[in-house]
Amino acid sequence: MAAKFIPRKIFPHYESIPRSYFLGHHRAGLEKMKNMLSSVDYIIECRDFRAPVTSINPMFEEALGDKSRMIVYTKRDLGGNQRAAVQQTEKKIRNLDPKSAVFFVSSSSNKDTSPVIKYLRNDAYGPDRLVGCRVMVVGMPNVGKSTLINALRNQGMKKAKAVRTGDQPGITRKIGTPVKIVEREEGSDVYVLDTPGVFVPYMPDAERMLKLALCGCVKDAIIPPTTIADYLLYHINLHNPQVYQRWSEPTNEVMPLLHAFAHHAGLLAKGGIPNIDLAALRFIQRWRAGELGKFILDDVDAEHERRQHETGEEPGPSMTQARKAAKLARKQRNSQA
Repeated sequence: MAAKFIPRKIFPHYESIPRSYFLGHHRAGLEKMKNMLSSVDYIIECRDFRAPVTSINPMFEEALGDKSRMIVYTKRDLGGNQRAAVQQTEKKIRNLDPKSAVFFVSSSSNKDTSPVIKYLRNDAYGPDRLVGCRVMVVGMPNVGKSTLINALRNQGMKKAKAVRTGDQPGITRKIGTPVKIVEREEGSDVYVLDTPGVFVPYMPDAERMLKLALCGCVKDAIIPPTTIADYLLYHINLHNPQVYQRWSEPTNEVMPLLHAFAHHAGLLAKGGIPNIDLAALRFIQRWRAGELGKFILDDVDAEHERRQHETGEEPGPSMTQARKAAKLARKQRNSQA
């Protein structure tokens, strides 16, 4: 009788993981955002649904001040298959920011942005209601800002995409020109500005660095692809090791799996030698496309417990309460205008 497969409970290879990815255009982009704040009326902060805690950049809290803000979690379709489980996760994620409007969008459907468009149409105004409202879209590198802008433009204006996208970080290097996504009869249209993804200057936690690398927020050349593939294997085994059964029996050893994957995919160098680095990249890309299981890398419950322990307070008001408060504040502003 074959021994029962036991997945690893911890990932052991953290020592060699680089902790920095704060590039020159990240620094320049953040400074430009700060300088433009006086001409921006609203902020959309993008985070990756697969890493809802890890993809939060705390630098935005300090840099963007008290501007009106909404949070959009991208790539929801890659974070789970079971609708009920995904909805439960969404509820937990909303409670991470109970005072902000929070939305979830998929990478494969522009229709998901309809609630975002509706909210902006009702909530996003500049200081003068007769002029346009400028909305800055911010987030970690490759978190899906440009894809979101194109989807908002398509859904709000029924027009084709306006900004370049790609599957590697660094496509957007500077703040873009305003793109109209909402047209109002009274003339106060809504425009969005794409921005470069901004990483943190130093990542003290190696596992967070691996999570961001796995999600594509870090260029694939920064961390060895075999290390990222091994980290992915670790997570897959905790969820469903059957997703790679066409190449291997359940295993905790990434190298034999990558050898088998390379042979199956024809990723062979001269002499029929498997190209392991290329195999690792293709293996990772399959997960990013949702072909090797759909799951979240962060423990949202643990994050709630950590925050409660730090503050000694119960979680804040519900999303419904926050929206009512925001609506009341908006009515008061409009009555004073």
